[in-house]
Amino acid sequence: MDKYIEERVALWLNDDYDADTKAKIREYQQNNPDELTEAFYRDLEFGTGGLRGIMGVGTNRMNKYTVGAATQGLANYLKLQFPNQEISVAIAFDSRNNSAYFADITADVLSANGITCHLFPELRPTPVLSFAVRYLHCQSGVMVTASHNPKEYNGYKVYWNDGGQLVPPHDKNVIAEVNKIKSLHDTKWQRNPDKVHIIDSSLDEAYLKLVHGLSLHPEAIAAQKQLKIIYTPLHGTGITMVPKALKMYGFENISIVKEQAVSDGNFPTVKSPNPEEKSALVMAIAQAETEKADLVLATDPDADRVGIAVRNSKGEMILLNGNMTGSLLVHYLLSQWKALNKINGKQFVVKTIVTTELIKRMADAYQVPCFDVLTGFKYIAEKIKEHEGQMTFIGGGEESYGYLAGDFVRDKDAVIACCLIAEMTAFYANQGKSLYQMLLEIYHEYGFYKEDLLSLTKQGKSGAEEIAAMMVNYRNNPPKEIGGQKVVLMNDIQASIAYHLDKGTQEPIALPKSNVLQFFTADGSKITVRPSGTEPKIKFYFGVVGELPDVVQYDEANAALQAKIKGIIEEMKL
Repeated sequence: MDKYIEERVALWLNDDYDADTKAKIREYQQNNPDELTEAFYRDLEFGTGGLRGIMGVGTNRMNKYTVGAATQGLANYLKLQFPNQEISVAIAFDSRNNSAYFADITADVLSANGITCHLFPELRPTPVLSFAVRYLHCQSGVMVTASHNPKEYNGYKVYWNDGGQLVPPHDKNVIAEVNKIKSLHDTKWQRNPDKVHIIDSSLDEAYLKLVHGLSLHPEAIAAQKQLKIIYTPLHGTGITMVPKALKMYGFENISIVKEQAVSDGNFPTVKSPNPEEKSALVMAIAQAETEKADLVLATDPDADRVGIAVRNSKGEMILLNGNMTGSLLVHYLLSQWKALNKINGKQFVVKTIVTTELIKRMADAYQVPCFDVLTGFKYIAEKIKEHEGQMTFIGGGEESYGYLAGDFVRDKDAVIACCLIAEMTAFYANQGKSLYQMLLEIYHEYGFYKEDLLSLTKQGKSGAEEIAAMMVNYRNNPPKEIGGQKVVLMNDIQASIAYHLDKGTQEPIALPKSNVLQFFTADGSKITVRPSGTEPKIKFYFGVVGELPDVVQYDEANAALQAKIKGIIEEMKL
């Protein structure tokens, strides 16, 4: 074993770590030295979104000590930012193994540092934590979750006083404070019970009341209250809020996938609790077929993302991807805000730069500004904060199944999304239309936008070097044509410059620097190249656009656009 790793292991065996931890380390020494190497070869990184990693002993794992160190770093930063103030932090957790335990550790360390903790007594969705930060006037919040990762993982997301996840400069500054915690003894562990307050049900009631307040057409729900909805929380936190919220909206025919309503961090009925994956919705769709349901809703373990299934023109249940659902939702919000005379030039929508351009096309048609932000919902929250008091956020989202309406939550919210998706299903059903038919009508009116994603994994040091070389090559030698169309614009987010290649001009880009390149062609195609910040991957997002002259030509037009994407992938030799 590497001498550096041996020294780190020896420190944990000889310092005041608990007996179970030391026993596990000795077990690895005897039976699994490779696992011991993995557990200690580095520190688990506290990134811009917090911690996320495999649970277990060691410096590179999610455990009491890494969570404690992260919390001590956060406490130190909060004291620097809010000197001589009473500081409070809201803490929530999801259904994962050890989530409640890590939430308690967080409360221990924060309270030991004299910080007041508002702790949820049981699991709650991430968006409810975001709401709690604002509702309780906290300076920060902590959500213990690893979102849709496999069962071996857990995580720790940090929120600032606006209810959004950390953005610059706070993200980097908190990281710097966490990195200063070098020893077990740098962390204060002894809970001050006087500083830990358990959140009562009044917060849930306040949140649900505001969710209900987003309803635009209660009369449509009243007429379609028997709309058959299948809901699965995928063993996660959605079970605590989504059924209540749907019933509050007026839906009376909600059927829950019972096997997946059990909160279980082992996620026993799915390979991965990710609503983006078809396999996660198999049980829900089977139940929908048996019960002849109209809509399937599936939320991930911390209920910030939702996947849906609807019936197509043949009556078959099909999955919609994140761009499709987001487009339907934004169209519904824009069209009904307009119909209700709620648009007066002071509203806006937000999407991420890798999300479908259809959302911007629709916003332009309604003369509502659409802001593009970097990938990550924290940047949508930042945009809401930026315009607070001057403009009203209608809604928005990202292609990875995260959506939001209203501004009382500052993260993607599957509870809100489930309610509004169900409402718009009822609204269109009242007009004799399905969501699928409405999607095709949107394509007919605004253009048929189709997207795809390709991830290339490049392992090890050589893989990282290959990804870096690819980005350098695209920057220095941008393609002149893509898919038979001239490239007219290259956005280099790292350089903060938009190059108008057709005009030979350039202009600044008002986005935080990020290693992302985007190419736009004359016919509206968009290709985004983005290395992952957490995995040895480089991602290519493809967006093409065509026409749908008649909804009955959908299959033919869809096949043509899919072929176009395939041709671009082949042309780029991916």
